[in-house]
Amino acid sequence: MSATAYLTGFGSYLPGEPVDNDGIVARLGGDDPVTERIRRRVLDANGIRRRHYALDEHGEPTELNEELAVKALHAALDDRGIGASDIRMLACATTMGDVLVPGFASMVHGRLGGGPKQLLSVSGVCASSLSALDAAVSKVRLGDHPRAAVVASELASRSLRQRRYDGIRSGMDAHFLRWMLSDGAGAVVVEFQPHPDRPSLRVDWVRQVSLAHEHDVCMRAGMSGPEPVVGRTWQDVGIAEAEAAGMFLLRQDVSMLDDLAGAGIRQFEELVDIGLIDVGHLDHVVCHYSTNAFRDVAFDALRRRIPTLDTDRWFSNLETRGNTGSASIFIALEEAWRSGRFAVGDTVLLAVPESGRFSFAFAHLTVVAPPGRAAASSDQGVST
Repeated sequence: MSATAYLTGFGSYLPGEPVDNDGIVARLGGDDPVTERIRRRVLDANGIRRRHYALDEHGEPTELNEELAVKALHAALDDRGIGASDIRMLACATTMGDVLVPGFASMVHGRLGGGPKQLLSVSGVCASSLSALDAAVSKVRLGDHPRAAVVASELASRSLRQRRYDGIRSGMDAHFLRWMLSDGAGAVVVEFQPHPDRPSLRVDWVRQVSLAHEHDVCMRAGMSGPEPVVGRTWQDVGIAEAEAAGMFLLRQDVSMLDDLAGAGIRQFEELVDIGLIDVGHLDHVVCHYSTNAFRDVAFDALRRRIPTLDTDRWFSNLETRGNTGSASIFIALEEAWRSGRFAVGDTVLLAVPESGRFSFAFAHLTVVAPPGRAAASSDQGVST
C-alpha cells in the first residue's frame, strides 16, 4: 500500500466579535454617499452578513497576522492533543504578511516555538492554502516528517481602511474587495497515520493549476496599472508617490469574474473526466468563493453533470465568517468537521478558485475510522 497522509487536527481563529453589515463603517470608514452606494451594492451581491476584523471599534489594529496564524495553530494542535514540538514541518500561507522580510513562516515559527522545523512560506491569494497543504502532505508521504502543520492566515483589514483611500480617485475595482475581505486563520495537522481514537480525513490527492498563461491579472496591488511596468512598481518609486498613485490599494477587475467562474467549472469537469472525481460517490463539497453569485453559477454547472445533486451537501460559511482569502477553506473545513456532517466512508472535495491570475486548487478527502475501529462517536465531530 502506498504511503498516505491524514488530517487529524483542525483549528481556526476569528478575531474580535462578529461585525454585521451596519458595523463595517465604524471599522473601515467610508461613509460618503458614493462609497456607501458601492458598499451596499457589493454587500447585496456577496451575501455576507457577518465577518471578523482584527481592528477595534475605532479601526485600529488589535493583532498581527502572525498572531492570528499562531492562535489557529494552537487550536489545531490542541484538537489533536499534541504540542508545537511534535510537528517537524510548518507550512504557512498568506496574501500579505506583517513585514516584507523575513518570510511569513519564519515569523509564525518564531512566535509558535516548538523547536527546529522545516518551514515553507506560500504567498499568493486564495489557493495558496491548498498549495501549502500539498507540500506538507507530500513531505509526510515521503516519510520525511511524521507530522506537519499547515496554516493559512489573512489580515486584510489594515489595507481596507479609509486612510488608504483618502485623496485617491478610485472606482469599483478598488472598492470591490474592500467590502468583501475580512480577517481570520485556519489550520490543520497532517500525519502519516490516522488519529488513534476518532475519525480522520485521508488525503487522497491535491491538485493545483495556474492558467496565468491564458489570462491577464485580475486581482492586484503594488503596480500602477493592470500589468507591471519596469520602473513603475511600488518598489521603483517613493512611498509617497506609490501611495498617491493608489498602488497600495487591493484592486479587482470585476469584469473578469464571470470568466473565473467558467474556468473553475472546466477545471472541475476535467478532474471528473480523468477519473479523479467520481460524481456518483461525491458526498460533500466544501468550496471557497467570494460571493453567492459564484455559488449559483457552480450549482447550475454541477447539475448538468450531477442531475441529482443535493445542495445540502455543499458547505460554505461565507455568510457568517466572511471571505478570509486563503484561510477560508480551512475555516470552512473546521466548521464542517465539527458540525457532524461527515460520516466514516464519506468523500469530501475541497475547491478553491483564485482570481489573482486565475489559479484553481482542489483536494479530495475520505473520512476514515481510527485504526481497529469501524466507527467513532458523533461527539468527535463526525457522524457515524
